Amino acid sequence: MTEVKDKKEVIEKKKKSPLREWFDSVLFAVVAATLIRWLLLEAYTIPTGSMEKSLLINDFLFVSKVHYGTRTPKTILQMPLTHQKIWFTDIPSYLDWIQLPNYRLPGFTSVKNGDVVVFNYPGCPERPDEFGGYDKYPVDLRTNYIKRCIGIPGDVVESKETNIYVNSKLFPNPEFMQKWYKLEAKESVNPKLFIKHGITDRGSVSENGKYYYDITATEAAIKGLKDLDFVVNVYPDILKANDSLTYYKSFPYNPKLFNWNRDNFGPLTVPKKGMTIKLDEKNTALYKGVITTFDHNKNAEYKDGKIFIDGKQITEYTFKQDYYFMMGDNRYESDDSRYWGFVPEDHIVGKAVFIWMSIDKDGSFLNKLRWNRLFSLIK
Repeated sequence: MTEVKDKKEVIEKKKKSPLREWFDSVLFAVVAATLIRWLLLEAYTIPTGSMEKSLLINDFLFVSKVHYGTRTPKTILQMPLTHQKIWFTDIPSYLDWIQLPNYRLPGFTSVKNGDVVVFNYPGCPERPDEFGGYDKYPVDLRTNYIKRCIGIPGDVVESKETNIYVNSKLFPNPEFMQKWYKLEAKESVNPKLFIKHGITDRGSVSENGKYYYDITATEAAIKGLKDLDFVVNVYPDILKANDSLTYYKSFPYNPKLFNWNRDNFGPLTVPKKGMTIKLDEKNTALYKGVITTFDHNKNAEYKDGKIFIDGKQITEYTFKQDYYFMMGDNRYESDDSRYWGFVPEDHIVGKAVFIWMSIDKDGSFLNKLRWNRLFSLIK
């Protein structure tokens, strides 16, 4: 006969060791940070000057994943909280043995003209390798770029001597957009004057008693210079139409059909999902990279000026996803869609929303932080 005890047996739980508590805390923090980084917000740092002065080098910003909808993971065999490599090493942080289909969760808005967007750099299959070539990482691990969206799917983008037109309407210049200018002065310009106006001096020469400067500046800074007595002239440093110096050759790298450059290009239609085009000579040159590389076509290839899918030549094509045309606000210091083409929708990471920290590496001890930029919205 089994004895039944009236008193409850008290089982004392074994107390966790300090090491186990530390491990559990770290594990929870990593899982929470990974989920937040994937679903909601991710922190980024501005490493280059392609968006100066809208965004500055060493601006720390948050990018919203939920605005345009979070992408489902594609490369799942990856060390948490890393991107391409393990911290402080050249060791890849991922294995591409398993690649899942890429989907996007519902967002509460779509990419708009003028949005500042973070995306994975797609590269350009036909671009010379010395200028960047084609980024062969998995889509979700390609290098992160930040630019301003100029053209959304279906838009027609054109540039006439640096003036951008979208659907034949002049695209408003961002407030802090910078361009290259030539400055002619009667006397040497004090460097403090350039610093005062936020102007970058890229080099100068003196001839016949006059001084000539190559500068990078905003439109507001140029207006300030024109009011100075010793300034003879200030004018944009623009490449004319059909002036295709090797360094400034641009997408689609076919001077026979498109003698475009950084300042004059288009009209160029941005691909839209469901849009059908005829593959004549020009459209084939413009969209062959989209069709063969980015639009998820198996067995698609370009040869002898024609496009083949599954070994059969196609004479028209319907795009399978949306694409975007991106440009940096620092127009002549930006590697953007003028040089490598379109950003596929599945490369879009999120919308840059606000700056939470900004550090001036050249500032003094008390001025290391750019206080006026802390927690400022990105426009």
